[in-house]
Amino acid sequence: MAVREPLREREILRYRKRPRVVHAMLASSFLVLLLTGLVILWPALAGLASGGFTRWLHRVAAVVFMAVPFVYWFADREGAKELMIDSFKYDRDDWRWLKRFWSYAFGHTANMPKQGRLNAGQKMHHALVMLLSASIVASGLVMWFFMPSLGPTGQAWAAVIHDLSMLALALLLVGHLYFTFVYKALSGMTRGYVDIDEARLEHAKWVEEMEARTTAEAEEETEKV
Repeated sequence: MAVREPLREREILRYRKRPRVVHAMLASSFLVLLLTGLVILWPALAGLASGGFTRWLHRVAAVVFMAVPFVYWFADREGAKELMIDSFKYDRDDWRWLKRFWSYAFGHTANMPKQGRLNAGQKMHHALVMLLSASIVASGLVMWFFMPSLGPTGQAWAAVIHDLSMLALALLLVGHLYFTFVYKALSGMTRGYVDIDEARLEHAKWVEEMEARTTAEAEEETEKV
């Protein structure tokens, strides 16, 4: 997540390759879990679960989903640490931003407080994804390995926690996609770069920091020459 590369003309590097790969790993495994879970739970789709293939695919996707934080840690330890810290750290501008969230939600950013690398909404989104993912993994492992010993009440609770956590994460995904397209951020995950003017709308503090860093590095290179 940390950016150390120079600015392109009219574009700024938002995500390096490794974080983008981890993001794709998380998104694809979650979608498989969501779709195969619906097949397992929804009677109208029960026919697709015949033969056990859907259940097998669900468990394979679960293993990939659980591996995401470990892959991220080994692939980009600095970025993983930064994301974890930033997702739970709020300053005064973040709280002011949250008070004006509905303006942002409808595409109005003119009077929004300046934000850093993550705006307050993204911080909240990432924190909820982490907490809900932990709930999904914990309840899923319980159902996978300990279901027979839980009894009817324990089985019901494990299933409810698992399903509600998946539903909440699916709703977060819908919101994530909405803001991705409203603020033209898709290129950040496909190419790594986003339009610098669009970045200023959401992350003015971060853009200013990157520009100052680029200027300082250029001055150092000039002094060396």
